[in-house]
Amino acid sequence: MIAKILMASVFLMNSFFIEAANDSKTIKTSIKINKYDIVVAQDGSGNYKTVKEALNSVALLKTKETRILIKNGIYKEKLEVIKDKNNISLIGESKDNVILTYDDYASKKNASGQDIGTSGSASFIVTGDNFKAKNITFENSSGPVGQAVAVRIDGDKIIFDNCKFLGFQDTLYPRSTTSRQYYKNCYIEGTVDFIFGASTAVFDQCEIFAKAGGGYLTAASTNEKNPYGLVFLNCKLTTNSANGSYYLGRPWRNFAKTVFIKCEMGGHIKPEGWHNWGKLEAETTTFYGEYNSTGIGAYPNERVKWMKHLTADQVKEYSVENIFKSYAEKPVIDNWNPKKILDDISKK
Repeated sequence: MIAKILMASVFLMNSFFIEAANDSKTIKTSIKINKYDIVVAQDGSGNYKTVKEALNSVALLKTKETRILIKNGIYKEKLEVIKDKNNISLIGESKDNVILTYDDYASKKNASGQDIGTSGSASFIVTGDNFKAKNITFENSSGPVGQAVAVRIDGDKIIFDNCKFLGFQDTLYPRSTTSRQYYKNCYIEGTVDFIFGASTAVFDQCEIFAKAGGGYLTAASTNEKNPYGLVFLNCKLTTNSANGSYYLGRPWRNFAKTVFIKCEMGGHIKPEGWHNWGKLEAETTTFYGEYNSTGIGAYPNERVKWMKHLTADQVKEYSVENIFKSYAEKPVIDNWNPKKILDDISKK
């Protein structure tokens, strides 16, 4: 009898602790979810089942951040964060399992029978300002069909943290000359010109993966009056392509600016490094530079003569804070420092 009473007591105590633990988990989950203004979940457990519905629900011209949690799932949606929908942050439940994807491409016809074009092919477009994304995969799934953009950015003060960008040609399009963008710990893959455009964009500790076949990593079209274009800091250039199959960049426009600082380069990078796109005049107008490149693809003594080997003093000008101080005829707009913003968020 005593043994039975003891067993019953142990059972009740275990049940109590299990229930208490479950209640604790529920409370923690609730607290975690309460960090977000909107939750997107395909199973109906959130506020909306689609990302488009969530974005549509955000009011225009908000000055306070709207935090949107996206639960794991593949969301096949053509999306845009429209102009004046500012201060939106998208946070994925996990980078590899939250996939925003679509399959448009430049030569696809619209309702009028016209090509939708490179800009129109984008799966995800940002024209609002102060947009942030974290732990999300952005994809154009149309395959090797020519220009097919995964993400196009026109807004200003844009941050991508721990995100992936998947595509082939023209994967990532930092388009506007007045757009400043910061990519931290991101993965970007493609084939031809797969990072291209006119924006001032910094890629900090990112992996730039060149897919088999060969091509060009970048094709900048920097405004002549912008002091910076595409800047790669401490990045890894990786591949599954053959040795000597990729250029670091070519100038979409003649005043293209692209710089690689302390980047590790795989054997797919050609010894000459840079291409003039058949425009001899671009050799005198572009600003292509490297500093302390390492790896099999570094070739410091074999680069084209018209690229710049940066000095230690020149590299001091390439701090994140300094790069984003100005663009296109507007010197010292503000002190936007996305690196500090992410540091502050991580401390919360």
